[in-house]
Amino acid sequence: MRVGREVAGRGGKAVSVVTGLPLSDEELEQLAARLKKLCGAGGAVKGGNIEIQGDHRDRLVSELCRLGYEARRAGG
Repeated sequence: MRVGREVAGRGGKAVSVVTGLPLSDEELEQLAARLKKLCGAGGAVKGGNIEIQGDHRDRLVSELCRLGYEARRAGG
């Protein structure tokens, strides 16, 4: 699982994207709600990925690791 940052097509605003999650749609929604609350930001589940508004990669990686997922930071 990777946690990256995207700005393309978003008017220059950064979005943290969690990819490679082996979860059902319902489980993705529950995890997304937990991560959004942790970061104090909005977000959505799109195409099997979780998008959180803002650059929260480090916080997301540490939380996902704490929950037992093998998460790694992607990009620079």
